[in-house]
Amino acid sequence: MDLATTFLQSAIKRVAYYKELGDKTFAQLSEADFFFTPNKENNSIAVIIQHMAGNMLSRWTDFLTTDGEKEWRNRDSEFEEQPLTKQQLIELWERGWNCFLGTLRQLNGEDLLKTIYIRHEAIPAVDAINRQLAHYPYHVGQIIYIGKIRKDQNWQSLSIPKGNSDQYNQQLFSANADKLKS
Repeated sequence: MDLATTFLQSAIKRVAYYKELGDKTFAQLSEADFFFTPNKENNSIAVIIQHMAGNMLSRWTDFLTTDGEKEWRNRDSEFEEQPLTKQQLIELWERGWNCFLGTLRQLNGEDLLKTIYIRHEAIPAVDAINRQLAHYPYHVGQIIYIGKIRKDQNWQSLSIPKGNSDQYNQQLFSANADKLKS
């Protein structure tokens, strides 16, 4: 396997992982939780979803052939709460991720070196992917943090719960040792 293929497979795996973290967060939240804002300077989960979906649809629609900042995108409106339900927000979330992941899955090694444009700035396609591998997890982290605030003691950890690292490592190492013996 060549480096380009390995990179694309790795990017898809990481992107899917961050989407899954968001999905698992949403499953724990009520409709009202999607509209909670910690203060006036912060965004709600609903607004973060609107922004991420708008960004994904703009950047990844016709990725290799048109500027990533589409004329039809209204970025400022993404930061205004829209009258959407939890279900509609999740559908918007899915549409954005499907566009992004669908495009990544169609790329090949040669595509990574092609020049694409975002706001008329020429960048290699591989850089655009790396840019989003930083951008989207940043926002997923915000979503998770707001979810943890809202759920407080009822939050179901998405990774290793506090104080359980040793137990987790022992289980993992034990399972891996068993695989090595076989």
